[in-house]
Amino acid sequence: MSGNTDPLSPRAKLAVTAGKAAAAVSRAAGRGSGSVIGGKVALRLDPDLLGRLAQHLDVILVSATNGKTTTTRLIAEALGAAGPVVSNALGANMPAGITSALAGGTDAKYGVIEVDEKYLAGVARDTTPKAIALLNLSRDQLDRAAETRMLAEKWREGLAGTKAVVIANADDPLIVWAASSSPNVVWVAAGQEWKDDAWSCPSCGGVMQRPGDDWFCGECGFRRPPPSWALHGDHVLDPHGSAWPIHLQLPGRANKANAATSAAVVATFGVPPQVALERMYRVQAVAGRYDVVSFLGRDLRLLLAKNPAGWLETFSLIDPPPTPVILAVNARGADGTDTSWLWDVDYTRLAGHPIFVIGDRKLDLAVRLEVAGLDFRVCETADEAVQLAPPGRIEAIANYTSFQDLRKRVGN
Repeated sequence: MSGNTDPLSPRAKLAVTAGKAAAAVSRAAGRGSGSVIGGKVALRLDPDLLGRLAQHLDVILVSATNGKTTTTRLIAEALGAAGPVVSNALGANMPAGITSALAGGTDAKYGVIEVDEKYLAGVARDTTPKAIALLNLSRDQLDRAAETRMLAEKWREGLAGTKAVVIANADDPLIVWAASSSPNVVWVAAGQEWKDDAWSCPSCGGVMQRPGDDWFCGECGFRRPPPSWALHGDHVLDPHGSAWPIHLQLPGRANKANAATSAAVVATFGVPPQVALERMYRVQAVAGRYDVVSFLGRDLRLLLAKNPAGWLETFSLIDPPPTPVILAVNARGADGTDTSWLWDVDYTRLAGHPIFVIGDRKLDLAVRLEVAGLDFRVCETADEAVQLAPPGRIEAIANYTSFQDLRKRVGN
């Protein structure tokens, strides 16, 4: 159903108004966008508000460990060719933040919603999506999130029998297993750089065989499905075999994969790949990610990497040595307080780069870099790191809260 033909009840309108007021107070107090507190207030007054706000929209949900914010942004941009879009573009991806985002989209036709992995099944139940994009699953926030196989099982159970079209990454066995309970799946060969969470079969526990780009379980027969869309170099291959060039301002192979998935998603709503990809070129940065900023007379490119898979992808897109690199790691609530994941990252890929380490957990990271045999310098602040860095653009790679700290410091 499209078009807002079912106006909100007086209770829902009151909840929306109260939520917007709470958000405004939060912003005025300098406590961020206010989307989360605004959503919490609104849902307290009307627990069914999320479903009410979604009922006039064609909803697309996007979930993954990595890439969901960027993919949500690309889908929203591409889908704008078909009608007005409302989206949680700032990445507030739990029910409160999603509710706040949808409250601002009363005139929209489409709702493109990034969803935290833990909340996907519940948000899908509340919003009755037309499409669900599933990108990847890997270890993340080990103190907060379930083990990846358990998370895939929750998705599999929660999405069983869904009426949504599920657009899923055929190269990630966990995603394939989770999506296979859905009756209508579009498979995309989007690739999988990080494989350390997918060596055992999610179906039977057997050892996964991985010849080339293929994968299968020799014990139960669970295997990679044939994709109808694929990322092939700098092109997206559609189900008809046509190759469409990808031109993005966002760097790296991972973002080409995000674009391929996004093209498959919006095709289900009638947007042709050529139109979709042309619109995706407009996206220069996503919530500060990939922005190049000037700070203390130097250019810094801001890059977000929250977990081992994300760090691996980020290392592949930075400029080569001797480009200086700042690494920033915190372990606050939004990051996950367990930093053992640092030992899963192959930091030897930074050999030859001058490295400067900052953040709340800079000493944890320093130990990891010492074991990797890298030369680095521990700094107290971003200012010190920038002032010590040799000439050239600086690549600043940070996990979630350290990324926000860095953005605030450099005025981005």
